[in-house]
Amino acid sequence: MRDLKIYAGVCLIFLIMACKSNDPAPSPVHPVIPPASLNFNALKVNGVFNGFTYTNVNNNPVIKISFSSPVDEASVANALSIKDKTGANVTYTSSYENNDSTIVIKPVFNFITKYTVSVSTALKSAKSANLQSPIDINLTTGIDPADKFPAITDNELLDLVQKQTLKYFYDFGHPVSGLARERNTSGDVVTTGGSGFGIMAMVVGIDRGFISRADGLARLQKIVGFLKNNAQKFHGAFPHWLNGVTGAVVPFSQLDNGADLVETSYLMQGLLTARQYFNGAGSDETTLRADINTLWNGVEWDWFRQNNQDVLYWHWSPDKGWAINMKISGWNEGLIVYALAASSPTHAIPKSVYDNGWAGNGSMKNGNTYYGVQLPLGPAQGGPLFFEHYSFLGINPNGLSDAYADYGKQTKAHTLINYNYCVANPKNYFGYGAACWGLTASDIDGGYTASSPTNDVGVIAPTAALSSLPYTPDQSMAALRYFYYKLGDKLWGQYGFYDAFSLNDTWFANSYLAIDQGPIICMIENYRSGLLWNLFMSCPEIKTGMKNLGFQGPHL
Repeated sequence: MRDLKIYAGVCLIFLIMACKSNDPAPSPVHPVIPPASLNFNALKVNGVFNGFTYTNVNNNPVIKISFSSPVDEASVANALSIKDKTGANVTYTSSYENNDSTIVIKPVFNFITKYTVSVSTALKSAKSANLQSPIDINLTTGIDPADKFPAITDNELLDLVQKQTLKYFYDFGHPVSGLARERNTSGDVVTTGGSGFGIMAMVVGIDRGFISRADGLARLQKIVGFLKNNAQKFHGAFPHWLNGVTGAVVPFSQLDNGADLVETSYLMQGLLTARQYFNGAGSDETTLRADINTLWNGVEWDWFRQNNQDVLYWHWSPDKGWAINMKISGWNEGLIVYALAASSPTHAIPKSVYDNGWAGNGSMKNGNTYYGVQLPLGPAQGGPLFFEHYSFLGINPNGLSDAYADYGKQTKAHTLINYNYCVANPKNYFGYGAACWGLTASDIDGGYTASSPTNDVGVIAPTAALSSLPYTPDQSMAALRYFYYKLGDKLWGQYGFYDAFSLNDTWFANSYLAIDQGPIICMIENYRSGLLWNLFMSCPEIKTGMKNLGFQGPHL
């Protein structure tokens, strides 16, 4: 009986608790009021909303940032800042609209500069609520439309560019060797390939009257004498870099401390062009030609087949041998190597090396159409434009053909694809257009890359468009005028146009590279007079060698 009473009591307690759980909860004595908040509401830059990134902004924009409630004006100064790319603060004025819920900001900007407008959570509403999330607005200003230099004729402009660019090779040439320094910060490091371009540039300078024939001859004597008597050579081939004082190899990389056959070919292209130009009967010019022939005949092109393979190899090291093991195969900048190797009076290669090693028995053909232009040879969309510059400083592509391509069509097609790509601008880089184009190998902000339609980082290199004048004269002249007149305050310097720039990132190089400056002056001259083409193609060895490879054309 006692257990029954306990059981009944427990049940009663559970019943009472169950009944209480169904009772409504009592109302709080003081209702909870959510805290006031301040939220971003709207943005307009010069009356337009385009997200949080704006390009081609004028120098005095009106920026309106609206919020969900009136702001505390006293908090604005600490919460709102405008900084340029370097982090420097920019002054501005502010006012208010819409019952103080809109801040109207009016800064004063410079041309071609990146700015960031930031609003931090320190911004408060009139009721002391903090901004819930920070805001960053990215602005890039446009280009000053005013001409930076007085207008001159196109011919005068071409003269000016050639004369100014020549200074890199003549005025800035290494004082001991006379060779071209790799870049304007290279000290005693000189480049063999860039020196070949520089030799051709000096021929142009003499012919244009920028330097006298006597001065030009003296410089060539210094260069050739240094190459013959001081510079290290490996089976007659030169390294990529040399010390301009001693002639010793400066390693290009850990394994690349010996012969570079491609760089050697650019040097020989220049030397043979100079040999043809200095054709006087006097002892000075006669000796110069003989010394050039000694260097030319000394290159053992056939040895670089690496045990008689049907291909040429790019590098050889005296202590690492063929460790790099890089074949020179097309389509790229290496056509001149095979043209010279086939033309050597002492170490020529047979046609099979060209067909198998360079042309891949036709595997270098493309045939696809990009941006409305069919490309005969090479990688998708053409690759960097230096493919159509370095070998063609001397080789005239016009009317030239073989089993694989018409080279007049190849050079023009590749350039037009590069141009059309920049005009189409599929990556929407600010600044690209019909007057601002050209993708090739160049410096970039913090590095170096071979820019092309398939490796486009937003950087334009003046050498790309300017060295293409023979192929796209109208498009290249438009670029030249734009680079000089519109961007000249940032792009034009002591040795002509700086190496590269990005309007999208508001970056301008302060560098000059021999391999980029050389093609500018040389290809401008080929466009104007064909001088270098005529000289190089007049070499009897070149005529014979290229014919042996199967080339046909009016200049052979």
